[in-house]
Amino acid sequence: MASDTGTVRVDSWIWSVRLMKTRSTAAAACRAGHVRVNGERAKPAQSVRIGDEVRVRHEGWERVVIVSQLVRKRVGAAPAAEAYVDRSAPRPPKEVLGIGVRDRGTGRPTKRDRREWEQLRGGL
Repeated sequence: MASDTGTVRVDSWIWSVRLMKTRSTAAAACRAGHVRVNGERAKPAQSVRIGDEVRVRHEGWERVVIVSQLVRKRVGAAPAAEAYVDRSAPRPPKEVLGIGVRDRGTGRPTKRDRREWEQLRGGL
């Protein structure tokens, strides 16, 4: 499924190499400005070529990959990993703050609880 010539849409490539779960999610990320190709903000239909640097910001983490193969259709995990060179920093550990953790059987959270959680998370 890999080809070495031509170009592929960036949203399709991101989905094909399993950086995002769905193509529509990849296209939405492009429209929202979370995808950059060679430092420039990418639209969903922008083309990628071998050697391009693709930056994808997803779930609070930025993946930086270099395109090594053009993939047009979604492939398995092993061939997908060969389609790019990962240059991103290690994923940060998930913080366990205890926010939102309630004792079993205490019932539904109150409005006061919700406000305290939002304040701890830095919300409104």
